[in-house]
Amino acid sequence: MSQEIDILSRITADFASLRDAEKKVAELIFADIDFVTEASISEIAARAGVSDASVTRFARAAGCNNVRDLKTRLTRSLAAGRRFIQESAPEDGPAAVYEIATQTLAVNRDLMAQADVAGAVDRLDAARQILVFGAGGGSSMLAQEMQFRLVRLGYAISAYPQALLPRMVASTLDPEDVVVVLSVTGYTPEMVESARIARQYGAQVVAITAPGSPLAENADVMLPVAARETDFIYHPSASRYAMLAAIDVLALELALRHRERSRDKLRRLKLTLDAHRGGDNRQPLGD
Repeated sequence: MSQEIDILSRITADFASLRDAEKKVAELIFADIDFVTEASISEIAARAGVSDASVTRFARAAGCNNVRDLKTRLTRSLAAGRRFIQESAPEDGPAAVYEIATQTLAVNRDLMAQADVAGAVDRLDAARQILVFGAGGGSSMLAQEMQFRLVRLGYAISAYPQALLPRMVASTLDPEDVVVVLSVTGYTPEMVESARIARQYGAQVVAITAPGSPLAENADVMLPVAARETDFIYHPSASRYAMLAAIDVLALELALRHRERSRDKLRRLKLTLDAHRGGDNRQPLGD
C-alpha cells in the first residue's frame, strides 16, 4: 500500500505556482490549521478573504478531491503531532543535548532498578546463541553495539538490524537460543512479529522496550525504556541513551558473572588493539 503524501509538504512545494487567492488559503492553513480543519467552506473563505470557489480551487490544486478531502488530510497531519507543524520555543542549543540526556538517563535508571535484570542475564548467559534484532535508526545501530559489547566477552552473538531478516532468522531458532529485541516504542510490526515467531519455536525473548507495548507482551523478560521526547523536534531522540545504558547494564552483569574469563578475553583484545594502533594503555577497547 502506497503512503499518501504529506499534504503540508505538498502545499509548501506548490505554493509559488498557486494563484493569489489560493495562496491566501494556504497562508491561513499554516497560520491556523485547527480552524481550517473544523470550518465550513464559507467560513474558510471569509477568514482568508477569498471566494468560496477559490477555496475549492485551492483544494484541487493541492491534489485533493474536494475541500472535505483537504480537511481530512490536514487532520492526518495534525495526528502526527502539533510539534511537527508549529515552531517550538527555542532551546539552549548544544547545552540542551547534555541536559536532555542527563534527564533521560535519570528516569530510566529508576525504571531499570525495578526490572528483572537478573532474569535477562540468566537467559543470555545460558544461551547457545544470542541474536539481537533492531529496525530503524537507533535500534539498528544499537543492535550492532550489543553485538560488539558481548562478542568480546566470549558470547556467540549476532546482530540482525534489518526489517525482514529478523523474521527469517526467528523461524530457524531452537529453545536453547535467546533473542534480544530492541524497540523504543514496542510497536514496530517487524520487531513484534519476530518476537512472536521466535517464541513460537521455543526461543526465549528479552525485549528492551516500552512497558505495556505489544513487544513487551511478547517477551519472556522486558527491560523498560522510557522515551523522553520534547516538543523541540530538532533534537535527536534521547531514548537512544536509555537503550544504550540498558545494553551496558547487561554487558556489565555478564562480564561480572565470569570475571576471570572476561578479564582474559579483554586483556587479549587490549593487547591486539595496542599492537595495531599504539598509544597509551588507557585507550578504550574499541572506538
